[in-house]
Amino acid sequence: MNIKQEQLISATVPVLRENGVLLTTHFYNRMFTHNPELKNMFNMGNQESGKQQTALAMAVLAYAENIANPGVLMPVVDRIGHKHVSLDIRPEHYQIVGRHLIASIQEVLGAAATPDILEAWTVAYQQLATLMSGHETKLYEQKATQKDGWTGWRPFFVGKKTVESAEITSFYLYPADGGKVMPHIPGQYISIRVFLPELSLYQSRQYSVSSTPTHDYYRISVKMEKGLQLDTDGKISNYLHNFIQEGNKVDLTAPAGNFTLTEDLDAPVVLISGGVGLTPMMSMLQNLVEKEYSHSITWLHGCRSRKVHAFKAELDEITKVNEQVSQYIFYDLLTAVDEQEGVLEGFLDINKIASLPQFPGTRYYVCGPSAFIQKQFKDLVAKGIEKESILFEEFGPALLQLN
Repeated sequence: MNIKQEQLISATVPVLRENGVLLTTHFYNRMFTHNPELKNMFNMGNQESGKQQTALAMAVLAYAENIANPGVLMPVVDRIGHKHVSLDIRPEHYQIVGRHLIASIQEVLGAAATPDILEAWTVAYQQLATLMSGHETKLYEQKATQKDGWTGWRPFFVGKKTVESAEITSFYLYPADGGKVMPHIPGQYISIRVFLPELSLYQSRQYSVSSTPTHDYYRISVKMEKGLQLDTDGKISNYLHNFIQEGNKVDLTAPAGNFTLTEDLDAPVVLISGGVGLTPMMSMLQNLVEKEYSHSITWLHGCRSRKVHAFKAELDEITKVNEQVSQYIFYDLLTAVDEQEGVLEGFLDINKIASLPQFPGTRYYVCGPSAFIQKQFKDLVAKGIEKESILFEEFGPALLQLN
């Protein structure tokens, strides 16, 4: 890409800020019209809600703003790359996307999309596609070469289905070929693919692995969604609850994601979760306890009530027998038993925890709904915690810009 083309891309930034979602909405409509088979690969729930269009518009804008130095986007490239690999997205898919994206720019901008601008964006997209697919190739290679690793979709069967709370059920997933699995890194997710009859489509969703790493199986813990107007995400979670039984088969990809415990972790750890956001934290806690982690581990969890609090008995036992582990629980409404056990009332508030670790190097992991993450991030920063010490996992398309 030459300097003139970089300048042309930069000149489109104001247009992208103003009309980015209009462009990406047109793009997805165009692509699914010409390549309807891709509906089996994309999250149609995020299409219905508009989240995917917004996420793509933000990504395109960020790329245009940093066109002269796209390397600064590597943390974003890594996060998206893990998601793409978990969905088995390959280089050939980039070519289809590129064709429809350039055509959409031309159709949305009309006369403003001069031949020079279209050529600049064509070159820019190829540069981005090369960057993304190159990074994803390395991720695929890591999975293919790791012991018991694999790439693409692999059939598994449900070996056990366990109710964890009034809303959350765990599924223990074993390879259908009788083989082993590559242990996940605590905090990672797997993609699961099912056929959704009401859409006549295969749909894939990511679920955090909620068990400690093992070569034998993966455990995911899925929340049952309630209400008459369920979005597609809720329908898939409910499909697992209602129709997937022990012995049934599903397809999985290997573990992915960079919301993880680092190998060189050597400092206090604080886990902050809301609702079903506790699932990756369970894996982290179990792994740290198994390794007899010497630093303090503090877990703050908030949910509506004891009835929907998954893994509570297990967490209470872990806290009881491991003196380095402490937990603080917040419920919306308290019972007499909750009050006796020291449960706190209301939305999770770190300011109510006087003993919250703030030692240098402490790592803070946050997972839950977007509003929950935003509040915890804001409160941690207000306490003087460095942004770089706060890691968060946002379920769904990445829309939060906090770090």
